[in-house]
Amino acid sequence: MEQRYRANFINSLGGFKSIVLVGTKDPEGRSNLAILNSFFHIGANPPLCGLIFRPDKVPRHTLDNIIAVGQYTINHINEAIVSPAHQTSARYERGVSEFDATGLTPEFREDFLAPYVAESRVSLGVSFAQRVDLAINGTILIIGQIEYAFIPGDCLQPDGFINLETAGTLTGSGLDSYHRTQSLGRQPYPHV
Repeated sequence: MEQRYRANFINSLGGFKSIVLVGTKDPEGRSNLAILNSFFHIGANPPLCGLIFRPDKVPRHTLDNIIAVGQYTINHINEAIVSPAHQTSARYERGVSEFDATGLTPEFREDFLAPYVAESRVSLGVSFAQRVDLAINGTILIIGQIEYAFIPGDCLQPDGFINLETAGTLTGSGLDSYHRTQSLGRQPYPHV
């Protein structure tokens, strides 16, 4: 397959994915923002999450910042920010803030070093926990521990479930397709 065709085809095979904006700061204090479609849950106790980064044969500012500074934010994307969020995937030079380039607003909370996206309704403050280099294709798994979760009150249900549809969180498929969700309802806990 031709390279771009193959990338689109393979990236679409997995179905819908979580897409997030990852906010970081470099050791000099400059803010950085990048869209990733590889955010996933690892465990609830301790609260761990993962991100997959492409091989670091070219500069990966977000990856470098996570490892150097040790803190980063995960910010859900909503319809109001889908275009600037997508634009963060452009290859900006080191030192150019994607916040400035896209018009998104950095916000600092709870003495956390990394910037949150003010326009995001669901945001997490995460501390770097482990790097795992995947020899099979050179990608890098970053595991982080969730330290803070900012969730709108109207999205948090009494049992701890977060209604992401109420939050307006979008999902993605492939590398550049964004989607709204529609809940089909929750199922009861299965018993034997």
